[in-house]
Amino acid sequence: MFFDCGSNDPPGSSRGRWSFGPDVYGFVWGGGSRKRGGPRGGRMFEQGDLKYVILQLLAEKPRHGYEVIKELEERFAGAYAPSAGTVYPTLSLLEDLGYATVTPEEGGKKIYTITDEGRAYLEQNRSAVDDIFERIAELGASFLSDGMVEINRAMGAVGRAAYAPASRYFRDPEKVAKVREVLERAAREIDELVRVKS
Repeated sequence: MFFDCGSNDPPGSSRGRWSFGPDVYGFVWGGGSRKRGGPRGGRMFEQGDLKYVILQLLAEKPRHGYEVIKELEERFAGAYAPSAGTVYPTLSLLEDLGYATVTPEEGGKKIYTITDEGRAYLEQNRSAVDDIFERIAELGASFLSDGMVEINRAMGAVGRAAYAPASRYFRDPEKVAKVREVLERAAREIDELVRVKS
């Protein structure tokens, strides 16, 4: 798991950027079980699912590729943003399939618009699309909750404590080992705490 140790901003802000491993992605897809081809190895979207998401966003309004990325980042409250390397090839695929059209703009930009065929495809897969967006909304809401905002701040404090003075102690193997031990102990204790059934 990675967190922005230089910011006190809550997740969802432009600076408080989080990305997560397989456990969080498992939460998104229903407690780690594969649902409708849920992710393997911690991927947010299984192969083929991202096209549903992008088509739904294009159904709302025409968008540039970077607007698709930013919109998903906002809906995930900053917890996840797809890379350009996944979004743009998917947009090209949708164009090839006839589900989207592309209109060139000045400066080399392209705006993508859903076609009638794309809308029909969305409706044929409405159940899967709704399931994906429900989980997106659930994750986004959870990381904007008051409790998680406080945890984010605490994580930022831990990051600053560990990394800000790193230039003063990184050559001291004993001190590095002690810092690692503290962090590993905290991770174990948190893991034990959250795994206890309420």
